[in-house]
Amino acid sequence: MPKLILASASPRRKSLLEQVGIIPSLIEAADIDETPLKNELPRQYAKRICEAKANKISQKYKDDFVISADTVVSCGRRILPKAESDEQVSKCLSVLSGRQHTVITSVCVVSSDGTKSVKVVETKVRMKKLSDIQIKGYAQDGEGVGKAGGYAIQGRAGGFVKSLNGSYSSVVGLPLCETIAMLEGLGWKNG
Repeated sequence: MPKLILASASPRRKSLLEQVGIIPSLIEAADIDETPLKNELPRQYAKRICEAKANKISQKYKDDFVISADTVVSCGRRILPKAESDEQVSKCLSVLSGRQHTVITSVCVVSSDGTKSVKVVETKVRMKKLSDIQIKGYAQDGEGVGKAGGYAIQGRAGGFVKSLNGSYSSVVGLPLCETIAMLEGLGWKNG
């Protein structure tokens, strides 16, 4: 029976899968260069990185199923970084404050026979106008560090979101409905 490998270090992706009864046999993040290419659009970037992660891990686990994902927060053509500091969190939130942005999560599933399926899910998120005090407080609490766009919708930043059009789980890091359909479409059996 093929195992299910999650090619991601994200604890959120693991917990999202577990929420729907899918327990990965193994979690192994792919160490790849995630630098955007010159003039690369956010959707293209998310898809390229996601496939690169899946390709790298599926080479190691050829007889198993591999799931990878990449989440990008974008304002127009601009890719916001995965915040690495309180300062980057503040900069991201300043850009997102009072605006609509797009969260793009690309998912790639490689089956045990090498067949690959890729899906890109876009969700529109509108944040309320944030005060400098709100931005500073959120940045200092550390929740946004390591998160695409500098915020975690499943945490305190959920209180900043005025509206969401699309997949909530995709904004957290993995579009569950689409991921389950991809796994089932490639013949994976939970169990």
